[in-house]
Amino acid sequence: MKAFHAYDIRGIYNRDFNKEDAYKIGYFLPKLLNTKRILVGRDVRESSPEIYQYLTNGITDAGADVHSIGLSTTPMVYFATAKFDFDASVQITASHNPKEYNGIKISRTNALPVGYDTGLADLEKMMIQEKISPANQKGKIIEIDIKEEYLIFLKSYLTDLSNLKIGIDCSNGMAALLIKDIYADAPMYIFDDLDGTFPNHEANPLVPENIVDIQKHVKDNKLDVGVIFDGDADRVMFIDEKAQFVSPDLIIALLGHYFFEEKGLKGRVLQDIRTSKAVGEYLAQYNAETHIWRVGRAFAAPKLREIDGIFGGELAGHYYFKDFYYSDSGLLASILVLRIISNLKNKGISFSDAISKIIGYKNSGEINFKIEQKQEAIAEVVKHFSTIEKPEKVLDFDGYRLEFPDWWFNVRPSNTEPYLRLLVEATSDELLKQKVDEIKTIIKKYK
Repeated sequence: MKAFHAYDIRGIYNRDFNKEDAYKIGYFLPKLLNTKRILVGRDVRESSPEIYQYLTNGITDAGADVHSIGLSTTPMVYFATAKFDFDASVQITASHNPKEYNGIKISRTNALPVGYDTGLADLEKMMIQEKISPANQKGKIIEIDIKEEYLIFLKSYLTDLSNLKIGIDCSNGMAALLIKDIYADAPMYIFDDLDGTFPNHEANPLVPENIVDIQKHVKDNKLDVGVIFDGDADRVMFIDEKAQFVSPDLIIALLGHYFFEEKGLKGRVLQDIRTSKAVGEYLAQYNAETHIWRVGRAFAAPKLREIDGIFGGELAGHYYFKDFYYSDSGLLASILVLRIISNLKNKGISFSDAISKIIGYKNSGEINFKIEQKQEAIAEVVKHFSTIEKPEKVLDFDGYRLEFPDWWFNVRPSNTEPYLRLLVEATSDELLKQKVDEIKTIIKKYK
């Protein structure tokens, strides 16, 4: 099915999947995860109520109970899944995608993600091959409220932020459900009403046009920091006091100030294959051991648990925490980052100054190519540079990352979109441009 991907089930609703598919997903989910109770939350998209209705009809027709938490952020579902010992949960959301999209994120025991290799392929096969025979005794729908318990957890990390002038853009997404319960009226908010049509901008902070409003907000009001969430609040990104976007991978390094400096912890940190070399170099001052792994929650959350890491992060703005059941939470990340920025300001260090101490390289940012022959293009790029230069390190578990003495690159196929993605980092602007142009020349042959 077109909506089944490496991380979740997602696509344009009524094109890539529909209510009948939602029903079948619900019906076969109890069998897939061997459970009679499933936690379900949903975002505010216009199609979410219909998906919820058909999904839960499927679950109850299979004889399992639905424990519904209503409107929720995706991390709220992770929290409730692990804390209340559910063996299966669903969040109905399309995260950062445009309003016409929707999707289903499935988790299992301990809020571990169910990806294509860990269950979604089996679910897809059941939907195609097996017959539906409603149980004699239908399951029930039980409404539960976990909001207050989740807020208690988040607020336990909150500290006095009164020295900061903060701007927050909720992107009309699910962060707006909880944001004022956490930060009250002190920040200057924009787009803080729940609206699944995303009338102001799409809920994807990685797209430059979507952060223009928060950048202007920071600049016009002379704020210390801007915060912007995606549609389901599992991702968060930051703007410094100069209204500059802070690359999300650098925030992994910044979080070291809380875990290693303030809390005095020792341990491992997870980063994805696109992360700047500067992050590991910065965290080395705390004797932190950094691990590089694949992109996406379906891979990151289990890996952080496997290595017993303290925290981790991704270039896409996901931040994972051992104390949050090895899961990601945009709101928890925002609390910790603002706590760090507040402490630094008390020492006379601005947000931009702190980030400037982390940055060590010139970075291309992620460059996307819409091509059909992704694997062929990747193979030629890797062969070309393996032949003319001797890599110091080769990682081949998510596309390829080849590292050389004064530059490195990662080239990988997107797991959710029809793109080949390239990221290059070098010690100088000149070398960066040279290498980007060289790689582009190879890839464009496959357009």
